[in-house]
Amino acid sequence: MLHSDTKGLGHCVHVISKSAWRQAVASDPTLEGAISEWHKVAKSATWQSLMEVKQVYRHADFVDPYTVFNIKGNSYRLIVKIEYRWQIIFVKHLLRHDEYDKGAWKK
Repeated sequence: MLHSDTKGLGHCVHVISKSAWRQAVASDPTLEGAISEWHKVAKSATWQSLMEVKQVYRHADFVDPYTVFNIKGNSYRLIVKIEYRWQIIFVKHLLRHDEYDKGAWKK
């Protein structure tokens, strides 16, 4: 669930290792807006579980140990590892849908 910080302390989720998405945007600059929007939402979220993620991104899926988001109208898959306890999101891959379906990212 997206919560606002009622004490005004400026809560911020740390999104780590953005190189995967930088590479994808370099290949497809039209991806920039969609991934920037996801980042804006994710860094201000206080998700504690996949159930809370799904309240914002209903098509998010858990593929152990990752959470997979549909990005840019289902054209891309953003694969992240969310450490709910520490409010850290590790970006692992940002792949075109066809690349994701090949499954090499699971290895």
